[in-house]
Amino acid sequence: MRNALKFTSVLATAGIALSLAACGSNGDSKSSSDPNAPLTVVASPTPHGKILKYVKDNLADKAGLKLTIKEVTDYVTPNTAVQDGSADANYFQHVPYLEDFNKKHGTQIVSVETVHLEPLGLYSKKAKAVGDLKDGATVGLPNDATNEGRALKLLADNNLITLKDGVGTAATPADVTGNPKNLKWKELEAAQLPRSIDDLDAAVINGNYAIDAGLKPTSDSLVLEKAEGNPYANILAVKQGKENDPRVKKLAELLHSPEVKKYIDDTFQGAVVPAF
Repeated sequence: MRNALKFTSVLATAGIALSLAACGSNGDSKSSSDPNAPLTVVASPTPHGKILKYVKDNLADKAGLKLTIKEVTDYVTPNTAVQDGSADANYFQHVPYLEDFNKKHGTQIVSVETVHLEPLGLYSKKAKAVGDLKDGATVGLPNDATNEGRALKLLADNNLITLKDGVGTAATPADVTGNPKNLKWKELEAAQLPRSIDDLDAAVINGNYAIDAGLKPTSDSLVLEKAEGNPYANILAVKQGKENDPRVKKLAELLHSPEVKKYIDDTFQGAVVPAF
């Protein structure tokens, strides 16, 4: 079943990639040469896609912006699409993830603006509080470098584990120095964690995937990341050199508008927090 799910996911991602590629020619987006063409933005469905749809339906026409939204559920396609020119921008990631992605893949993608924060949370179908986690419990972690370190830091901040001094959000399970509950780790792709929670004792889940799975971070999580001083605000990003595209600037301005701030607050009620 795991292989079948993985194969289905690969096919879905490949189909999206082909759709995005069809928007371009010779590796460059057609819209890159036309400031009046639609701006194509690749985004995670929730909350990013919903926020962009609000902008498209309520603000874009008045601002003179044509917006095309392409939704994907993985954390690779948005950056590869921006890098190869089949999309103009993406909206799904935070700066630590972007920096790690650029380093590993040789991409040249940069942040334009921070927009919102999705607090990372620890969720469980088998425990109602952190203290209820049994000895030897298996905890799911996102397997990408930045979010895994962030997840372990969340557990350390809530006294479930201790980490090697100075490791911070670069932590891996190898950096766990204290583990009084003898927790075991299951490293999975971030998008798989909500679907796997029934088979785990608990899982640290990214805010967007928690919302997609019908979880309410402010009420369903055992512990939740604090917003204050958090470096993981999600960003609007483009390939280096496109920061001054007037369409990108216009979208960044709309994403920082009072209307979008109110929409985020009213719609997500603390599960997503404006970062402006």
